[in-house]
Amino acid sequence: MTAAFPLTLSGVHVRKQGKTVLGPIDLTLATDGTTIIVGPNGSGKTMLLRVMHGIERVNDGQVAWECDDPAKHGFVFQTPIMMRRTVAENLTYPLKLLKTPKDQIAMKVDHWLARIGLEALRNGQATRLSGGERQKLAIARALIRKPDVLFLDEPCANLDGHATREIEALLYEVASAGTRLVMATHDMGQARRLANDLVFLLDGKIHELGPAAIFDRPATGALAAFLRGDIVT
Repeated sequence: MTAAFPLTLSGVHVRKQGKTVLGPIDLTLATDGTTIIVGPNGSGKTMLLRVMHGIERVNDGQVAWECDDPAKHGFVFQTPIMMRRTVAENLTYPLKLLKTPKDQIAMKVDHWLARIGLEALRNGQATRLSGGERQKLAIARALIRKPDVLFLDEPCANLDGHATREIEALLYEVASAGTRLVMATHDMGQARRLANDLVFLLDGKIHELGPAAIFDRPATGALAAFLRGDIVT
């Protein structure tokens, strides 16, 4: 169970250039599990993640955490930004910001390099990693701080099956250990494999939400069509 949850969004709206791009959003996320956000391109998945994480301001409404400590949030972007440093230094940096003792930094970095299979590349430049290696490093860099919740925006987009399988295994492991995951994905197979509950967005609004069972028993025609692979507008 994570101290930050539940997370409640009440009457949330985000407007850009006078146009509502998200909202109204009323949503409560409970303490455990993995929430998967799905929807067509442009439905507001990334915007909703950014609002929950606190890096996108809302025009109306409220985002309320049980314990709002930004240090307990992590965010992994679809295209991760690598520091122009070595692989190991990318993991060291967030620990230094937390003023972690040097002996603990070395131990944690060694642990995570082994966990993501990048020990042999520890002294290589992070910017030269493959897409899958970059994404694993970005996830490890977020998790090394032991956040209560990790937001992920399409973490496996454009990755091959092997890299996707490795990342899913890592996410399943950390979720089982108690880290709350909130993730957007366009991959319905991945959504089915990881989700404890599902949020379906359409035109910036929550069209349907519920436990993972709604994959097989959608309540709305729009979600049923989306799960079939139809174009939904």
